[in-house]
Amino acid sequence: MAAEAPDGGPADPRPGRRERKKAQVRQRIADAATALFLCRGFDQVSVSEIAEAADVARPTVFAHFPRKEDMVFDRYPEVAGQLTQAIRERPAGTSAVSALRDTLVTVVQAGQAPYGMTADMAGWWRTIAASRALQARARELADQLAAELAQAMAATGTAEPELAAALAVAACRTVHLQAVRAILAGQDAAAVAARHPGRIRLALSAVGQIMA
Repeated sequence: MAAEAPDGGPADPRPGRRERKKAQVRQRIADAATALFLCRGFDQVSVSEIAEAADVARPTVFAHFPRKEDMVFDRYPEVAGQLTQAIRERPAGTSAVSALRDTLVTVVQAGQAPYGMTADMAGWWRTIAASRALQARARELADQLAAELAQAMAATGTAEPELAAALAVAACRTVHLQAVRAILAGQDAAAVAARHPGRIRLALSAVGQIMA
């Protein structure tokens, strides 16, 4: 049932002024952090420096990002929300893995960050590759995503939801890392990007066959 306004009409789905301001501050912090990380490396930048660059107090940084690593992976909540929504709202007769496949292929073809394979993201990937802390956090987030997808699958009747989610995340992560490594090794980013949607489709179709 849709939420209602105090007068009984439908509630305005748009975020309020306070929420918009919080989102703007969060984005400003993430942008400032990314610029510093790309310039100097993740481990060489302090939270105090990020706060100064973003023109906010140090506690404000931690209010938005309890972990420094999450300033690099600031798009994770958006990604997780998009993929769990694809599972929960999938058309009747469509499996959860197929819904994931179709959604990912669509956004990858559109080049949407952080899914797309574009040369201008190479610096971001190098920053992660140079930091053990970031690599560890990336693995943690992959596990967290698998748990969130499994919960969405279980809620919508998928058999063996934990296994299906774990296989889907592992397959996508493998394809993604292969593409990133190819670009960092000097392969043409446009060529890698052109292959990437097909490889995502192939990987998740294989998972779907396993779980059928």
